Amino acid sequence: MKSFFLACCLLLGVSTTAMAQMPAVTLKTIEGKTIKTDTLRNDGKPIIIDFFATWCKPCNRELSAIAEVYEDWQKETGVKLVAISIDQAQNIHKVAPLVSENEWPWETVLLDPNGDLKRALGIQMIPYTLILDGNGKIVYKHNGYTDGAEEELIEKVRELVKK
Repeated sequence: MKSFFLACCLLLGVSTTAMAQMPAVTLKTIEGKTIKTDTLRNDGKPIIIDFFATWCKPCNRELSAIAEVYEDWQKETGVKLVAISIDQAQNIHKVAPLVSENEWPWETVLLDPNGDLKRALGIQMIPYTLILDGNGKIVYKHNGYTDGAEEELIEKVRELVKK
C-alpha cells in the first residue's frame, strides 16, 4: 500500500511539472506569421496569455478592461499579453477587425481555429487566462471573467516581477 501511495505521489508530481511548460503547438498570427507556442518569451519578463473568441462577451469585456490599463502594466512590470482566438476557421476573418475595432494593443494575436492549443492545455471554457513566468513556464491559470478580475491578474504578475 505504501509503494502504491508513493507511486501515486510521484506520478502527480511528474504531471504537475509537465503541465508547467507550454505545449509545443504551431499557430499563426492574424498577420499570417507562424509561431510555436513553446517559444513564447518576453526577455525574462512575464507573459499573460488570454484565450478568447469573437462571439464571447465576457472575453471581450476582459480584454477591453486589460487594454485600458495595459500601458501602465507594461511600464510597471514589462508584462506582455498574447491573445489567442479559438474562433473556428469559418470565423477567423472576424478576429483582426475585432482587435482593430477595440484598439487592443497586443503585439501578438494568435489563431487556434482547430483548438490544438486549447485541447493541449485541457481548456474547457473561455475566457481562459494563463501567466507564464520569465522562463516560459505556466505559473497561473484562471477561467471566466468578472468585472475587476484583471486586478488579481496584475497582482500575480507583480509577484513574479518581485522574485
